[in-house]
Amino acid sequence: MMKGIKKWRLFALMSTLLVFLAGCGREEISTLIPAGRVAQDQFNLLILSSVIMTFVIVVVLIIFILAIVKFRRSKVGEDMIPEQVEGSAKLEFIWTAIPIVLLLILAVPTVYSTFDLADVSTMDVEAKDGNSSHLTVNVTGKLYWWEFEYPEQGIVTAQELVVPTNERVYFNLISADIKHSFWIPSIGGKLDVNPENVNTFYLEFDQESSELEDGVFYGKCAELCGPSHALMDFKVKSVDREEFDQWVTAMQSEEPAAVEGALAQQGEELFGQDGLSCISCHATSGVGQGNLMAGPNLATFGDRNRVAGYLEHNEENLKNWISNPQEYKPGNLMPDVATLNNGEKLSDQELDALAAYLMGLSVEE
Repeated sequence: MMKGIKKWRLFALMSTLLVFLAGCGREEISTLIPAGRVAQDQFNLLILSSVIMTFVIVVVLIIFILAIVKFRRSKVGEDMIPEQVEGSAKLEFIWTAIPIVLLLILAVPTVYSTFDLADVSTMDVEAKDGNSSHLTVNVTGKLYWWEFEYPEQGIVTAQELVVPTNERVYFNLISADIKHSFWIPSIGGKLDVNPENVNTFYLEFDQESSELEDGVFYGKCAELCGPSHALMDFKVKSVDREEFDQWVTAMQSEEPAAVEGALAQQGEELFGQDGLSCISCHATSGVGQGNLMAGPNLATFGDRNRVAGYLEHNEENLKNWISNPQEYKPGNLMPDVATLNNGEKLSDQELDALAAYLMGLSVEE
């Protein structure tokens, strides 16, 4: 008796947890809270398929329970044999037709959406001025960070994607090393990022990210790509078209923003000095083409939401990252600073200077 009570308690606990977990989710990273047309279409398909599957389960369960209750031995006796219905044309038609109808209800919108969401025919359509009428972003996945190139605008950034709202944004996806997967859960489904071929798709952003708790949508790598796969995050800032154009203009400045303060100026000198030579891997201007630098473009580092994609954006975490990148992202390609500095680690003063300089790299007002 007690064993049965304990089982029911466990069942009640699991049911309660299921109810609470069903309400979990943050709008900046949940597929169940769509913030774009693509995500909404995919969410509608999810609801449709869930309804159909629930209908099938309920019908089968009802038939199963009725069969048990109606034909239980205590009611019909030991020798009762139910009516045999094999060969019934009516029943065979019913249990053949119903699955076909359910499959059609599911298949037609699924096939339509599949082709519609894969349609990139308008990607290269030119406006009257000869430029593309849609924004195109070249995305390159690297161990373990993301590069975003805007070919029409001639600018490059990393780790934070900036896009306009209420218009279609096309993406060309490719990997510089191994296979990755590009995914912004709130905006649309994932797509593979391969090293040898370009995958293309589009997304639409209906909501400005400034309305979110963290001010950004969260993007992930959805393909196991190494020891720091779980830390290969990026952020998305969606803004109105006017603000996006202002951001592009600021990024197109040939010179990085002037640093302020003696400590930051010392960091700028250290960043470019021979030996350490951070500048050989990291650009500090947004102007350029993708895949020219080994490390992420740092032109907007001061505007970012995170350090290394996932650490809280502050000077302490930045200094820890510079000192020992392998501790925070095992397997990443950033070299140990001592190998670049004649075998010596950076002093606290040098780390403070570099942090002050990098935090000052900003294009946003």
